[in-house]
Amino acid sequence: MPVRGLWILSYQSGECGSVKFSRRYPTVEKRAKGFNKSSYASIPEDENLLKALLRELGLTGDSENFVEYRDNCSRITKTNVHSLTVPGGKLWPILAIPDGDFIYVCLPLVEQLLIPTPPLININSISEAFALLYGIMKFINSKHSTETDISSKMAQLAHLVTRACPLGSPVDTNISALPDSLSSISTNQSYKAPAWRTSKQKGKAQIEVSITEKVNSTQYDKGDDSDTWQVYGTVSCKCNLETINQNVIVGLNLPANGSPLQDILVHPCVTSIDSSMLISSSVAATDDSAFNGPYKFPFIPPFDWFQLCYYTSQVPVPPILGFYQMTEEGHQVQISVKLKLHESIRNVFDYCEAKIPFFNKGQIKHFEHKASHGQLELSKEKSRLIWVIARELISSEYYIWNSKAPAPVLCRSFFD
Repeated sequence: MPVRGLWILSYQSGECGSVKFSRRYPTVEKRAKGFNKSSYASIPEDENLLKALLRELGLTGDSENFVEYRDNCSRITKTNVHSLTVPGGKLWPILAIPDGDFIYVCLPLVEQLLIPTPPLININSISEAFALLYGIMKFINSKHSTETDISSKMAQLAHLVTRACPLGSPVDTNISALPDSLSSISTNQSYKAPAWRTSKQKGKAQIEVSITEKVNSTQYDKGDDSDTWQVYGTVSCKCNLETINQNVIVGLNLPANGSPLQDILVHPCVTSIDSSMLISSSVAATDDSAFNGPYKFPFIPPFDWFQLCYYTSQVPVPPILGFYQMTEEGHQVQISVKLKLHESIRNVFDYCEAKIPFFNKGQIKHFEHKASHGQLELSKEKSRLIWVIARELISSEYYIWNSKAPAPVLCRSFFD
């Protein structure tokens, strides 16, 4: 989904602020007129937009005075989405994210009337605009940037935004991963990049796809309490192709007994998608009309690894069955863990690990353990144990014992 404009505003307390970066898309603006009709409001000049936004955020000199529309009790601001009063009417939805001395601003396209105001959750371009702003913020604030570094990045940003968001449509929100072809061009020279993708990658042509699934499960092992579980996954992709028009299609096929994917959220680089794929939602009860694939994602790939799509799945049984028991004596905790792969699930894992968190216990100072398979590790923050289980052994049932304590004990941990 396209955006109508991007801005980076500089503001420090006691100053009037300035516009550091500005990019507008006339073709998207023309589309906004057609979609918004009578509720359409044109984008004012940059200086007027700056004043209206600072007034909305309460950063102007009159911020100490009570402003009815902004400060009344009936208005509760819970997001970074704002509405600006401009000469042409109300400009909405303005995404404004303050970060340090800068305010990152984006105006996404809304393909419907703005009166009455539609729910944010129904506007697809909101999430893409947030992702684009986050990518720009990450690029500007990478490492410990000095004023000289930031000025240099601002000079590169115009060219990089042209690549990441050609003609207003985000195709790559990871600005930091874009190759910088301006290194050989002096920042004093005027350079205008074309509005289409111009660079190509070198090396062996290949496409890498990685699927990661996570399971959240609560199992009671009691007849009165029903077990609950959630499965959600991410499809990551990286393409290295020696061509300018990198039109790629990745297809996903479900296994014979696989459950349909639900709540699919795609990367902005996806150019089109079958609408029936997006109908199935975990909020509504699934039925026989659920989309069963194949799932095809045509896209223009970014330059680095990116998340092609996210999804959930309503599997009929928990993929992994588990038993967990913990006893506590003073600062000592004893744990027993038992895991087993469900008989209907195939062993197609690259790896499997069980994470055992300890909330409100402080840091683990010492732990003793003996794993029947795999190995046990302490996390960096020293507040959870990670059981790294070997792939070839996940289809069997296994225990972890403590050689210094009565069975069945996983480990003995000591906290602050």
